This record gives sequence, C-alpha cells and structure tokens, in this order.
Amino acid sequence: MNTASSHQGAARRPLSRWPQGLGALALGLSLTLAPALSQAQARELPDFTELVDRVGPAVVNIKTSEKAKPTESPAMDEQMQEFLRRFGIPVPRRGGPRNGDEDAPTRRGLGSGFILSSDGFVMTNAHVVEGADEVLVTLTDKREFKAKVIGLDKRTDVAVVKIEASGLPQVKIGDSGRLKVGEWVMAIGSPFGFDNSVTAGIVSAKQRDTGDFLTFIQTDVAINPGNSGGPLLNMRGEVVGINSQIYSQSGGFMGISFAIPIDEAIRVSEQLRAGGRVQRGRIGVGIVDLSKDVAEAIGLGKPTGALVQRVESGSPAEKAGIEGGDVITKVEGKSIQSAAELRRSIAAIKPGSKAMVQVFRRGATKDLTLTVAELEADKPAKSAEPEARPASGAAAALGLGLAEISEAQRKELKLRGGVLVENAEGPAARAGLREGDIILSVDNVEVATVKQLQAQLAKLEKAKLINLLVRRGDAVSFVLVKPGAR
Repeated sequence: MNTASSHQGAARRPLSRWPQGLGALALGLSLTLAPALSQAQARELPDFTELVDRVGPAVVNIKTSEKAKPTESPAMDEQMQEFLRRFGIPVPRRGGPRNGDEDAPTRRGLGSGFILSSDGFVMTNAHVVEGADEVLVTLTDKREFKAKVIGLDKRTDVAVVKIEASGLPQVKIGDSGRLKVGEWVMAIGSPFGFDNSVTAGIVSAKQRDTGDFLTFIQTDVAINPGNSGGPLLNMRGEVVGINSQIYSQSGGFMGISFAIPIDEAIRVSEQLRAGGRVQRGRIGVGIVDLSKDVAEAIGLGKPTGALVQRVESGSPAEKAGIEGGDVITKVEGKSIQSAAELRRSIAAIKPGSKAMVQVFRRGATKDLTLTVAELEADKPAKSAEPEARPASGAAAALGLGLAEISEAQRKELKLRGGVLVENAEGPAARAGLREGDIILSVDNVEVATVKQLQAQLAKLEKAKLINLLVRRGDAVSFVLVKPGAR
C-alpha cells in the first residue's frame, strides 16, 4: 500500500509541473504556427480576382427595346410597373400609340453576354434578344454598339449577335463535360442592370433534365434577372456554361440556378453563324419513359430506353420498320436511358444522315437503319376509333368483353392484328383498360383474333401479372393487368 502510495505521489509531482512548461510551449507553438495556418487556409480558399481581371473585359451588357403593338394595352398601376422593373422585366409606358410608331410605348429589357471572337460575335440567351427591335451592346470600357441578331434558337435558349468592331477581348471556351460536382465556378453579368457583377459558388449537379433538347448545369451561384446570357466560368477562366434560368418562387435568386452547357451552346452557335438557324433530326415517333414494372413484364429487365407509343405515317421510323410497343435502346451504338435522351440523340443527328437504332421487341433486340428527317413543328395527333363487329367470347376472368376487327378497319388503322375491347370491368378496368382500346399482344405474343387472345391468356399462370400491348387512338402503351376477383 505504501509502495503504491509512493508511486502515486511520485507520479503526481511531475504531472503537477507539466502544465506550466506545456502551456509555455503551446503558446510558443501557437504564435509560430498561427501565421502558417492562416496562410494555408487562405491558399485553400479560391481567389477569383485574377479571373475577373482576365475575363471581365469580354463580358458585355445587353439592352433591348421593342415597340408595343398597336393592339396591346400596356396600362397598369405604378406599383406593378415598379415591381416588374426591379426584376428586369420590360415595362411599356402607359397608353397606346398615338401618332405612329414614334409615339408607341417601348418595352425595354436587360441581359448579359460574352464575346466569342475579336471581330464582334457575341453569345447570349435567345430570350434576351427575341422580338427586340433594337439591341445595344455595352463593353466594360463604356463603348456602346448597335448589334445585329445573327440567329436565335428558342429550343436551347441560345442566340448570337454581331457588333461592328475589331480587336475585342474574347473569352476562352472550356469543356463542360469535365466539370465535377462540388467544383468552384463564377458568374459575371448585369443583375438588375448592375454591370459586371461577380458572383461565385459551386456546381450543385450535372445533367439536370429540364428540357427536351439539352440538360443543364445546376449551381448555387447567385443569378438574378439581368444575368441571363452571361458566362459561367471555371477556375481556369474558361466558359463552361451560359447562365440561363433560376428556380424561384419569389422572382429572385433562391439558391438554385441553371446554365446551358457550353459544348451544346457552341454547336448551336456554329449553326446560327453559318445559316441563321439550327437543323435538328427527327424520326417521327411518340415516346415515353419505361416504368420498372413494364420493363420487367416485357422481359427487358431494367427500365432503360424509350417506349414507342406511336409511329407517324410516312415517317423515317415507319419506313425503317419501327412499331408501336418497341423500346428504342440504342442510337448509333450509344445506350439510351430515357425518352428525353433519345430526343436529344436524334436531334443531334444531321437531317438526311443515316442512323442505326436498336429496338427491343417481344423479347429480342433488332437493329434497324433509318434516314433522319428534319425536325419541324409538332403535328397534331390523329385520333381514330375503330368500328368493331361484335363477336362472342370474352376473357371473363379479367373482366374483358372483346370483339373482332375487320380487315378493312385494320388496313385503315395500319394494324397487322389486334382485338377490340368492347367493355372492361374488374381487373381490366382497374388496370386502365376501357372501351375502344385495341389489344395488340399478350405477354409479347401478337394476337389477331379473339380466339388467339383467349388461347394466349389460357397459357399464362393464373396469378401472373399480364402485360398487354394496347393501342388507344394513335398511341401505344403497355398495360399490366393483375388477375383477381372481379
């Protein structure tokens, strides 16, 4: 016990002396290391000053004006006008035109842009210059130029304008495909008319699907009205996107902004500079995404590709042999994950070019070659309800009343087969089937008569989920019917 006590006392005495020496040592170390730590922390934080000096002169302010049409009535209360002005929204003067165009009220808009080439080509958003009667571009040195709109593409919101000048500073184009989530980025623009305002943040996400013809870069960089058309820059000072949209419930920045990837914007701008418009491919199909349940039911497994609901008459798809109910899984060897991706892939192909597409049909894949047409305005869907000759027999267990379709009706509807649904109750109705639908296949097996349909249903397991390929109007989709009590 005494030995233990002496050991404890011996241990306590040295420990009681450590704090003074350790404290002095710690103080000395903190004084020595504090500047080094501060410098290290400063080095880790991004410094945008060099980027602003280098890129800022190539960023421009864009002002637009548009005379109101004689039929427009722009009168509104002053409070509403002031609210719209605050967010850079063009506001016409009170009253309509009185003595011709010179007295017509004028809409004014604000935006940003950046110089693509030293001879005066400037990129911005299409919505900044669309409909403008006059476009003014102001440089950082306060020089102002009237600009000519070379072309704009509303589908991607990209526009190119031209000013008559030479020896201009120009931006360096980067690679938006190399961007990483979490990477620092910077924006320069004219929010609310404050020229060359700089904001910064990080890449929040990539490949945001917000449109049919491109995906967006999502950032938390502060973007407000007037920033539209300005550049999004990486830390090397390269343009990686065009600031285009914000997600907002207030009209102002709320932490989510979107930029057009510069790779896509450059492709569009090159076509605009060459011909004033953008050509896109089309194959003439109506498509939707494939659900997990349908993918499993038809034997595809994963919900990838785009389900063909309708095929336009005389279209490249029809000529190539694509059918309603096909799932397009590849274009030119590249896997397709969604309907939106298929639209973008086809749109990127030059009209008149041949393309190879792979389709999944009734448990097997098939390669088809087609000639891509040019995308035009969407055509209204043609709807036709067949007149059926009633026939005896029905898939009673599913609540289906069925009827044959005549050869004349098949020819009119361009069908190889199919069975008409006269009425749907129980499981069939719960699955969404209704009178007038045409059942084209049962579990990937085509049916042309009521007898064939009944025979195919009889082969299936009673508790198995049944997949039916159904045509409604001119659209085709899969319907999954769960057998059960009526």
